[in-house]
Amino acid sequence: MRINKLKPNFDRLEKMMALPLLWLGAGALALLATKEYSNETRIKSRIALMPSEGKQSVIPVDGAIVSCGIYGLFEHTGIWLDGNIIELKGNGLIRGISTKRFLQNRSGEFIYIACDQAEQPLVAELAAKRATEQLFQYSEYHLFKNNCHKFVWQCISGEKQQLTRFSDLNSKMAAFFNSSIHWQKALV
Repeated sequence: MRINKLKPNFDRLEKMMALPLLWLGAGALALLATKEYSNETRIKSRIALMPSEGKQSVIPVDGAIVSCGIYGLFEHTGIWLDGNIIELKGNGLIRGISTKRFLQNRSGEFIYIACDQAEQPLVAELAAKRATEQLFQYSEYHLFKNNCHKFVWQCISGEKQQLTRFSDLNSKMAAFFNSSIHWQKALV
């Protein structure tokens, strides 16, 4: 009789042991899918070097497009001007901040600059001027419809187009500058 009472416990134990294996398998598939998506995104958006892959350090110039990582999942972008960065903050304020503040409360340790294949910063003629004109204004922030990438693209091109992802911005920049994008570490 005692053996029969233990048997259901063994069955339940076997099922519980299978769960971690299922989660491990699901995690491996998700990692593979993420890698495939990342490679596809890189090709479509003409990114030759992602932030953190570049080996060169580049001196920022006014109007350069800069980026930093956010918790290893996202990128935040802005426009370089006079040793500071003009960004669209998550509360909708367009502001100029120091490089230290740009990295504050984010996981990235470094700032990266969008460059061409010759490692020269990509700079649109009016980007810094357009960014400066919007300082201290509010633009209702929305993660998908009105984010930092849309702000940066507007500064580069003067066009108000919805850009949701970092890869969307890279695609637009690659076409605008007629160059693949090489994200290099900023020498700050």
